[in-house]
Amino acid sequence: MNTKPILHRDDPEAEPLVGNIKVTRDDWLNVAMDVLISDGVEQVKVMNLAERMAVSRSSFYWYFKSRQELLDALLARWQATNTVALIAQSELPAGTITAAVCNVQRCVVNTELFDTALDFAVRDWARRSGKVRRMLDQSDARRLAALREMFIRFDYDETEAETRARVLYYMQIGYDLAQLNEPMAIRLSMVPHYLYVFTGVEPRPEEITEFSAYAKRFWEGAGHEPA
Repeated sequence: MNTKPILHRDDPEAEPLVGNIKVTRDDWLNVAMDVLISDGVEQVKVMNLAERMAVSRSSFYWYFKSRQELLDALLARWQATNTVALIAQSELPAGTITAAVCNVQRCVVNTELFDTALDFAVRDWARRSGKVRRMLDQSDARRLAALREMFIRFDYDETEAETRARVLYYMQIGYDLAQLNEPMAIRLSMVPHYLYVFTGVEPRPEEITEFSAYAKRFWEGAGHEPA
């Protein structure tokens, strides 16, 4: 197991802090999030986290009463990022339904809006916890409701809006789960066709240009090869 301290700081070039240091509540949460994503919820244990940060586990109890409180905080952060962001993107003003879907699809390329790895970690966690399963079901329902309302705003009837919301949402989950690792140029070339499938409307060229520029900025910033 990797025990190198992985404290998060504002300066990504700074060396990890080690030794007799004071860590913050966010430090514990950030490292717990890393472990949840990389190793699963079973490894989110106080001793494991303390070893990774090279600190005494006693400092944990300055911020959390128990491991369960930490786990609840992780779920709260997941809800406050992924679910809230997707809903917010679906509610942004847009002149066309294809532009509205492009707003939602920004969640796919911008991990600051939506952390796909975290979403998959919570889905895996839900297989082991009835409580997390219920929270995930509620979150999925909220996300789908927001997408349905987005289509309704553009005059789709309720049945079609529900169907298209499901196609859009579940297709993206499956797409990410497949981990295709396809070149950016190929993925971007498919955007107009996906938008047509999702909406039944041909997207405007300027919408494709704007979304492609947005996607390239974030994908290249994440280390992907340029298109």
